[in-house]
Parts: sequence; structure tokens; C-alpha cells
Amino acid sequence: MRISDSLQPIQSNQIQSPWRRPLLYLLLLVMGAGAAVTIDRVVFSQTPSNPASPTVQVPQPKSNLFPTLPGSNQSNFIAAAVQKVGPAVVRIDASRTVRQNSFRDFFGDGVSPSNRTERGTGSGFILRSDGLVVTNAHVVDGADRVKVTLKDGRTLEGKVLGEDSLTDLAVVKIEADQLPTVTLGNSDLLQPGEWAIAIGNPLGLDNTVTAGIVSALGRSSQQVGVADKRLGFIQTDAAINPGNSGGPLLNANGDVIGINTAIIGGAQGLGFSIPINEAQKILDQLITKGKVQHPYLGIQMVTLTPEVTEELNNNLSSNLKLTENQGVLISRVMPNSPAERSALQPGDVIKRINGQAITQASAVLAIVEDSKIGGSLQFEIQRNNQALTIIVSPGEYPSQLLNRSEP
Repeated sequence: MRISDSLQPIQSNQIQSPWRRPLLYLLLLVMGAGAAVTIDRVVFSQTPSNPASPTVQVPQPKSNLFPTLPGSNQSNFIAAAVQKVGPAVVRIDASRTVRQNSFRDFFGDGVSPSNRTERGTGSGFILRSDGLVVTNAHVVDGADRVKVTLKDGRTLEGKVLGEDSLTDLAVVKIEADQLPTVTLGNSDLLQPGEWAIAIGNPLGLDNTVTAGIVSALGRSSQQVGVADKRLGFIQTDAAINPGNSGGPLLNANGDVIGINTAIIGGAQGLGFSIPINEAQKILDQLITKGKVQHPYLGIQMVTLTPEVTEELNNNLSSNLKLTENQGVLISRVMPNSPAERSALQPGDVIKRINGQAITQASAVLAIVEDSKIGGSLQFEIQRNNQALTIIVSPGEYPSQLLNRSEP
């Protein structure tokens, strides 16, 4: 997975940050205050000298910090969600051998090249009781060996059934049965402000639980900093750290609503998860076919704004003279691509696709991803002040471009 310097795929097995004691003390104080307000009511009783006098009861405000999980006797819904899902969350240790060149390799003295082993730790969750485990592709990418550790302490060898770098999803099979599984939620129903609970193995600390809220929805891959991924993301402030990759993001009912995937380096409270509804379509193909077929046009794009249009028009090295301040500019058409065969050209401004107004490059990416290979997409474009309609038939995404961002 190619991640910019500002964004880190969240897998690691080393603890890099020392404890900061003042912050720890503050957290302990906050936790103590939280525990105090869980008391529903304090009753004071007094036996007066006059037996006829009533007992005095002073009610206290009821706290809603820890609402009850539906169908549970637990007063802490987070604990109830963890009890429900925790047994199905696993640790994934992957290792791969990397060949190292030395000066001797270049002089041909017959000495075998040295190798080193790279190791990484991530998370995952059990989707089916017969041992199907979901994780991120970057957790197991190129791995020679995959080990899956269950909550009950068992460690089993895992086999990668399939992985998809464009969506950063992978499925691992372990030989076991009657395993605990997760319940999938509906990420299409999410709203910002809802509770979000993350479970995983951050920094090598197994079975860690953090909680927060859904901070935002529909973050594009460009906004997150992984432009080569065909995804929208859930943003959450539930603490996500290296090692959480592939672990579940839960709602208050303990249903999986996302797969924790990325963090922005240097930022706090900015974690990103793949919505489970988007992931399901990919996982189904990985389980049945071992790979995913993605539609492909073969264009590179730029979202137009008045500032971008002005900058492009003032660029002396460019022959473009744009009059459009809104839409998506095609900056490049790949050779021998469906876009080239359909006569799309650099400089075309996409205004609509299948009647849907287009203002963001991410919208084009989403429409292409939802289309069918061999189907048709109706592009309404602006070319040299002329409105044109062009039909494009998506092809299959070329394997040699899997680490690039063209739709």
C-alpha cells in the first residue's frame, strides 16, 4: 500500500511513545469522575423522634454517560459490545523475506545474497465460523507466513485467500470450526455523532478497546491521503494506532460498521475506517474468486475550482484555456484505454455522468467503481466551449496499474 509521508498504514509491533505521567494522572482523574456519576440515586433516611414523620429521600440526577445496551443487563454499553465481539477479534502476525543486495552481488563472486525478514502485526475479525478472517491487504501483503492468534490464546497458520490493493482488503483462512463471529451492521445508516468502538492490537497490545464517535462520513481517498484507493472512509476519533489495521469499528450495539485502516501521522483523533457495506462487495469476490475485478476507464483528473482554473490558465507551459470553474478536468488519457477508444481527450471537463452532476473527482471514481465491466457510461463534457455527449465502456483494471490512482 502506498501511503504518503503524512499518512501511515496502521500496523506495527513496537511501542514508540513513552508514557507521559502528567497526562496519565489527568486520565485517571477523569476516569474517577466518570465512575462517580454512574450512581443513579443516593437515598438518605432518617428515623425522627416522631414516628409519624416521613422518611426523607433526596434523589440525585441520573447519568446517561453509559446508556444500557438494548437486550443487555450491562449498564456499560461499551463493555457489552466488547463481550459480544471481542472473542471474534484476532491478532495477525505476518512475515516476509526480503532479498538484500550487497556489493558482492555486483561483482559476481558467487556469494549468495543475504536475506532479511520483515515482520508486522495487525488485527482482523472472524467473519465465518469455519475460519474466514477479514483484515487489511497491507497487513498480509507479500507475506511468506501468516499467523492468526485467537482471543482464547490459540495460534493458527493462516492462508491468504485473496487480497485487493485498490480497496486494501484481504481474506485469510484458518483451519478451525465453530469459531465466534461478528455481526455486520449497516454503514449506510450511520450519522456523525454516533458512538464508535474500536478493538484491535495497537502497538502490540492485544485486545485493546477504545471508544469515541463517528466524526464524519464519506471522506474520499484523496482527502485521507491515499489517492490510489477506491474507497470512501468513515472518520472517527476513537483512538486508532499502528497495529489496529484490519480490526473492527463497532456501533453501540456491537455490530461491525467499519474496518480500521489508516491514520494521519502527527494528528490526533483522526482515524479512518472502510465502511462495512463497501467492504462486503469486495469481500464476497475475494472469498468466491480470490480476486476483485474493478472497472477501468484510464483517465487522470483534477477537480476544478475558480482558483485551480486560474492557476491552469496562467500556466505558460500549458495550452489549456479553461472557461469552466466547476466540474472535473481530464488531465491525461492513458494509451489504449477505454477512455482513449471512446475519444475522451485531455482538457475535457466532465459535467455529468449518467445524468448525475459532477463536481468532484471522487464522484467520478465512485461511479466508475459501481459500474460494470463492458457496460456503458454516458459522459456529458465541455470541450472548447462545446457541449458533447460521449459513451464510454469500462474495461477491467490492468494488473500493472494496481498501485496507481487512475479510474
